[in-house]
Amino acid sequence: QVRLVESGGGLVQSGGSLRLSCVASGRTFSQRDMAWFRQAPGKEREFGAGISWSAMTYYADSVKGRFAISRDNAKNTVYLEMSDLKAEDTAVYFCAATRNSGGGSFHAANYEYWGQGTQVTVSS
Repeated sequence: QVRLVESGGGLVQSGGSLRLSCVASGRTFSQRDMAWFRQAPGKEREFGAGISWSAMTYYADSVKGRFAISRDNAKNTVYLEMSDLKAEDTAVYFCAATRNSGGGSFHAANYEYWGQGTQVTVSS
């Protein structure tokens, strides 16, 4: 079992920046693909950014060039650096982990473990 705990959300003005963190329990963090998803009110959960066990990164078009995902295996932590935030980035942001390495993708169904989420609100 893997427990994921997100932090770093908050209220920020349009154009501002935030850094989200997700700490994972367990000793197999380095073997898992990780991702950030988000869900705005009344909308489906959508993919934001992913990072493979080998640190390959990939992004949704809506955040490409503004968000950066990274991982620190020594700290069992994955980060999401968000800049040039827009009102449409307002959502609950969720951290997700795969069961095994190489299973990550843009699809939520590929991820076995989820955090509780952290709220990001961007005021215009």
